[in-house]
Amino acid sequence: MSIEERVRAVRARIDAAARAAGRDPGEITLCAATKVQTSDAIRQAIAAGVPVCGENRVQEMTAHLADDAYAGARLHFIGHLQTNKVRQVVGKADLIQSVDSLHLLRAIEGQADKLGIIQDILLEVNIAGEASKGGFPPEEVLSAALQAAALDHVRLRGLMAIPPPVDVPEKNRPFFAAMRQLFVDIRREIDDNVSDIDCLSMGMSDDFEEAVAQGATLVRVGTALFGPRPPRTGTAE
Repeated sequence: MSIEERVRAVRARIDAAARAAGRDPGEITLCAATKVQTSDAIRQAIAAGVPVCGENRVQEMTAHLADDAYAGARLHFIGHLQTNKVRQVVGKADLIQSVDSLHLLRAIEGQADKLGIIQDILLEVNIAGEASKGGFPPEEVLSAALQAAALDHVRLRGLMAIPPPVDVPEKNRPFFAAMRQLFVDIRREIDDNVSDIDCLSMGMSDDFEEAVAQGATLVRVGTALFGPRPPRTGTAE
């Protein structure tokens, strides 16, 4: 299948999952996870109607920006962000989805202040308590959200999570449901900022339909759009 055909197929699956859950398909944004993809593949996805590209690595994001590969789409940063690379992402990405610590949050605030901008962010939640993953524990998310909402140069837009890999998507249902409840709770508690908190980013190629059924407003899809990832070239960051 071509990238265009894959985009149409994934969008049809998202729409069907939304309708089955009694939701408006227009509520769910498709984010193409463009890790290790070429600029040409990214342009094909955008031409096929993908509205958002999500980049995992600062080095690749910088190269694709120089190549103008994201033209016509919004750019999100969805990978782990080291504080020493914050200046390369703040003001470049429309949304940083992977804010996984207060230290990173403050670094983003400081860089956005220097640039005189407001940076949109999501808080990453370690919803399954996995030692191998970053993110806020669920019980600390509300406190982090309140701190983020109080900053002058950061705008909290919602939450993001990466549940554990599973052999069947249904096994992640409890994690998606727990994320939905956290999202609802934060919107309720931060009532003066509720209109900004509109993004619940969860679900990937193997489980995005289950995520949509549980309330995702954005799904991050890579291999279902581009096929198996090509081997990575170049040096590590």
